[in-house]
Amino acid sequence: MHRENIAAAASVLFMEKGIAATSMDDIAKAAGYSKATLYVYFENKEEIVGILALESMKKLYGYIDSALAQQDGTRARYDLICHGLVQYQAEFPFYFKMVLDKINVDFENRDCLPEERETYRVGEEINEKIKDFLTEGMRRGDLRNDLEVMPAIFNFWGMLAGIIQLAVNKEEYIGKAMDLSKEQFLAYGFSMLYRSIAAGEGGRADESK
Repeated sequence: MHRENIAAAASVLFMEKGIAATSMDDIAKAAGYSKATLYVYFENKEEIVGILALESMKKLYGYIDSALAQQDGTRARYDLICHGLVQYQAEFPFYFKMVLDKINVDFENRDCLPEERETYRVGEEINEKIKDFLTEGMRRGDLRNDLEVMPAIFNFWGMLAGIIQLAVNKEEYIGKAMDLSKEQFLAYGFSMLYRSIAAGEGGRADESK
């Protein structure tokens, strides 16, 4: 319970100030513990970051797994992935940003936290989920058959996350300059991205599948 309280307080500070600008003193004060007590539960700030990164990856896996399990059709599953990511960002904005950060993959040449290995493992499971989604969509003829799966996965994440974060950061501008709500802007962006990977003339697939 104490570790969870400390990690929760740290996540708020990291979101407000950034990780680099947040000290262990700051975290102790925000969590209501002495600095000495803080070090009983965490060796350093990096360990707290590692715990939060792992938690973020697990939460993202849950959203993706749930989205892909709810529908069978390619477009319907895609829409649920998008909806799940929007919900994930709204509920866990710090985690949403953190999950796109650099993840350690060099486990042989330096000491690493157990959480780093587990974060990598969960991330690979997420990639496998999206790989299955893309390959199944190609098999059905819903998605372009010339997609290079691994580059497509990373572009998929980058584009979806970018659209969502842009909508959050520029919501007021989007409303004034485009006369669109955040939801309308996201729907347009998600549809445009789907059309870029969809099969058929002009990049359009049969969206009823």
